[in-house]
Amino acid sequence: MTLGIVGSFIPVLPGPPTGWIGLLLLHLTKSIPDNWTFLLITLAIALIATILDYTLPALSTKKFGGSKKGVWGSSVGLGIGLFFGPVGIVFGPFLGAFLGELTENPKEFSKALKAATGSFVGFLFSTGLKAVISVVFFWYFIQIFWTHRKVFFSQLFETD
Repeated sequence: MTLGIVGSFIPVLPGPPTGWIGLLLLHLTKSIPDNWTFLLITLAIALIATILDYTLPALSTKKFGGSKKGVWGSSVGLGIGLFFGPVGIVFGPFLGAFLGELTENPKEFSKALKAATGSFVGFLFSTGLKAVISVVFFWYFIQIFWTHRKVFFSQLFETD
């Protein structure tokens, strides 16, 4: 669960899906009753957050007035940025949107900067969304564990 929260800020580790695996592992113990509806809903949330993480920078580039080249630049910048670790993932979409806009119209520096800013805003929003979801998953984990702690510990120390 902690890795899920950390993964919200470290691009290499997918935060919400990692947190969801923690919820799944908790539910797979004998102590916790199966709740497949809860697990499927939280899985859907984790997957949607992951998809948004990769699409929001491009969408917000467009929302901030970026052209198709700016949107493509943001996506290409994210793809290339993946190879440069956290710095590349933060600045790749920004730089890609900026350069994409400049290829559309080299004299529109301020428009290119605005579109690139949109890409950065999308990145910040998706990171915040992942962090909130991961913290909520962690809260559910603690709540479920705490509710069933007596059964969990009694089965843990049970001898056959």
